[in-house]
Amino acid sequence: MICPYCECADTRVVDSRDSGADIRRRRECGECARRFTTYEKVEVKTLTVVKQDGRREEFSRDKLRASLSKACAKRPLSVGRLQSVADDIEARLSGLGKAELPTRTIGEMVMERLATLDRVAYIRFASVYRDFRDIERFKTEVDALMQPGEGAEVNQLSLLGGSDGGGGGRRGKRRRQGGSARKAAGEQAG
Repeated sequence: MICPYCECADTRVVDSRDSGADIRRRRECGECARRFTTYEKVEVKTLTVVKQDGRREEFSRDKLRASLSKACAKRPLSVGRLQSVADDIEARLSGLGKAELPTRTIGEMVMERLATLDRVAYIRFASVYRDFRDIERFKTEVDALMQPGEGAEVNQLSLLGGSDGGGGGRRGKRRRQGGSARKAAGEQAG
């Protein structure tokens, strides 16, 4: 580091402190003995996402989190868990070492993680991402998910309901009967 006062290259670090996104360093010049402060920031390589229509845009962590949140809405998953998934996917994308990535790569990584995290969230994401044209392709995807998988977490709620209490949507609430139905039920009881 060159001293800003005498332009000597002989400087040493006296103190270093982590100040959030950067590192603050207090330096002293070996020639003029004056002190000065420098800041170091980690340069993050930006990822470019190549859309299906050929457009390019900067990777957005916020879009990734929003997609995960939509897929996992009203599911028993903590925000921290979703944050962890987003962190993992972003790290894997960076680890690929490519400047440009197709949306397909990101989508497949999200689906891979959601398949083991929450099958309902997986189906929600897949229905938008894969853009099913007919019910048969959708059914095929659900059937494949219903097969006992190796990586699926054990604490998932049932995909279509069953003895574990999942699904059904009513959660023990009784359907309110109309006046004539109540009257008919009362006549049969009496």
